[in-house]
Amino acid sequence: MAPAVGTEAPDFTLKDQNNQEVTLSSFRGERAVLVVFYPFAFSGICTGELCAVRDDLSSYQNDDVQILAVSVDHPFTLKAWSEDQGYEFPLLADFWPHGSVAEKYGVFNSEKGFALRGTFLVDKDGIVRFAEVNGPGEAREQEGWKKAVSELAA
Repeated sequence: MAPAVGTEAPDFTLKDQNNQEVTLSSFRGERAVLVVFYPFAFSGICTGELCAVRDDLSSYQNDDVQILAVSVDHPFTLKAWSEDQGYEFPLLADFWPHGSVAEKYGVFNSEKGFALRGTFLVDKDGIVRFAEVNGPGEAREQEGWKKAVSELAA
């Protein structure tokens, strides 16, 4: 089950596309975090969604908010995809144990072995302020993310 708005976000540590560890709780007290789960690097809808983030990065990431994109892909795959698409935000690998963080967030499809499209805005205190889960094959409406980010700053 996905963490509900108003509850503490499950903490995690994952490696990014540069093989560096990133821990959600390390942002506490400093920045809110927009955690974006997606099924696979190099897939059509996922590429479209993250390119939209790349092209309007200041709406999702700034001095007050950090975006962390998470998939079950290997860090080497994420590195190639990041370089190919020019992503300037962390792509985190929930590779091993396979999908364990996605499972904590209630977005892991264990039958298919990938994360659903889940989006969670975690405030500076580690509390979920926005939560949305979309089914497979459904692109997300990112205006909701922008609104949640802007309301958090207000």
